[in-house]
Amino acid sequence: MKKLTDLPNIGKVTAEKLEKIGIKTPDDFLAHDPYRIFDELLEKVDPTLCRCALAGIIGAHKGKKWNLVMKEAVAKFEKDHPGHKWISC
Repeated sequence: MKKLTDLPNIGKVTAEKLEKIGIKTPDDFLAHDPYRIFDELLEKVDPTLCRCALAGIIGAHKGKKWNLVMKEAVAKFEKDHPGHKWISC
């Protein structure tokens, strides 16, 4: 894999957002905690990211389709971020 878009669930828009926080390659992405990546994207790039975006990031890190990790990813994020208000997907 050479480009971020080679990762599952990572399209052009998400790749552009990842590059804004210094993640430019699949190796960069896989070297970081995906929940921390999502936190940083929320804080520095796009505060309107939704559950689907979270699942896409987590799924890409695990090599799985986003819909297969949605429930688990959201539950963990909400446990670590009580009171977080989601934007609709």
